[in-house]
Amino acid sequence: MLASDSSDSGRNVEVLMSSSNADHPVFPPRRPRLSVEELIRAKNARPIRSLVDLEAMSADIFESDEELDEFLAFTYAERRRDVA
Repeated sequence: MLASDSSDSGRNVEVLMSSSNADHPVFPPRRPRLSVEELIRAKNARPIRSLVDLEAMSADIFESDEELDEFLAFTYAERRRDVA
């Protein structure tokens, strides 16, 4: 639908308007809601139970030993932040 609007400057402006969004898909696409357990099974995820487990995965996650050390220091500090 086209609508004309005349502003104070005296010029006409045409504005393209749409009364329906049926032609436009919803972004992001809607996905079925899955439980946490279903997501874990779908990703074949396992919990990290120790720093040894985390270190074994780190080659695929962290680009350097320094980046891993920063993550571990942050995690350690955050877990103990409210304890004291």
